[in-house]
Amino acid sequence: MYRDSSAPDPLPHLDYEAFAAALDALRRELVRSLGPEDFAHLRRIARVGRASSALGYATAWIAPNPLSALLLAFGSSTRWAIVMHHVSHRGLDRVAAAPPEWKKASFAQGARRFVDWLDWISPEAWDFEHNRLHHYHTGEVLDPDLVEHNVQRLRDAEIPTALKHAAIAFYALTWKLSYYAPSTFQTLKRAERLKAARRPIDAETMDNSEVSYHVIFDPRTEEGREFWKTCVLPYGLARFVIAPGLFLPLGPIAAANVAINSVLAELLTNLHTFAIIVPNHVGDDVHRFAGPTSDRPEFYVRQILGSVNFPTGGVVNDVLHGFLNYQIEHHLWPDLPPAAYVRAAPRVKALCEEHGVPYVQQSVWRRLKQTVDVMVGKRSMRRSRPRPRGEREAARAMSDAAE
Repeated sequence: MYRDSSAPDPLPHLDYEAFAAALDALRRELVRSLGPEDFAHLRRIARVGRASSALGYATAWIAPNPLSALLLAFGSSTRWAIVMHHVSHRGLDRVAAAPPEWKKASFAQGARRFVDWLDWISPEAWDFEHNRLHHYHTGEVLDPDLVEHNVQRLRDAEIPTALKHAAIAFYALTWKLSYYAPSTFQTLKRAERLKAARRPIDAETMDNSEVSYHVIFDPRTEEGREFWKTCVLPYGLARFVIAPGLFLPLGPIAAANVAINSVLAELLTNLHTFAIIVPNHVGDDVHRFAGPTSDRPEFYVRQILGSVNFPTGGVVNDVLHGFLNYQIEHHLWPDLPPAAYVRAAPRVKALCEEHGVPYVQQSVWRRLKQTVDVMVGKRSMRRSRPRPRGEREAARAMSDAAE
């Protein structure tokens, strides 16, 4: 795979080892800098999200209205994109000031799911699909979130572009339930079956392209029933039945208003998270790769070439972007808290400039346009072959022999 001559070397000038050494030094500095302020930073954001949800419910019973829906949506987006995302990556595990419930081993585990992160997505499935496969196989076919690969049927479909845009709009408004929950759940179950059969987990064995993921919604199957029990019913009942039901003492109209605002909030949080998550690894200036990485220097290069940042800086800007505007830094070192990425970003950007490594950073709107163009087939991602360790060692041996 690495020697595929059709895939060009994107950085023939790069000294991989020197670049990786500089990034390693920066990581060590960032780890040493972790402290109580990093926990306090994330806890403040979590409290803002909780307050937003509380205020949303406090007003949702009055009438269907965009303000209540936006407040509820913001609370949901914050809890997933910022709090759960970073805690599940062990972002606070090194911070002594963070209590156990803020660390990966406890957060959203078991009954704490109903306290920490109740959503359509199973925390265990998210951990495997996102934390392991997506982050350590970014841009490969084994990456479950490789958008261009996932929407190949839509790209190839001989239908009007307007219909393709309509399909994308549907998924953007519903994607946590219509895509992310079933995708993560099926990915985990497929891996569990492979492990039980003692088969490898790779791009070939994990490929389930011949089976529509929609079958997971069929409660007549064992896996479908488990999906409904694990993903659909807990959140669906809590969000759209139990929460509105708590307002019945104020009258059935009040409860109905909460239900309507909850549905509106669900559409809005889906749209928001789609816009700040999906474009992070898509575009005609973003790379995809064949096969796994060979070592850390190549891993670093792939994470940068396969990721995109949005504009960074300013607490409001960062929170609205879910701190996914630091995607390059997050993919280099997934196990840091969001405040550390704020400190890291200018340093990483400077190192990329020094070593001649592209560092793509554009507005979410431009990246969303790139994403939609890739999804409908107007643009395509770059195929490249960053040099693996074996090739770099062979090149150094030849250079030493020539000298």
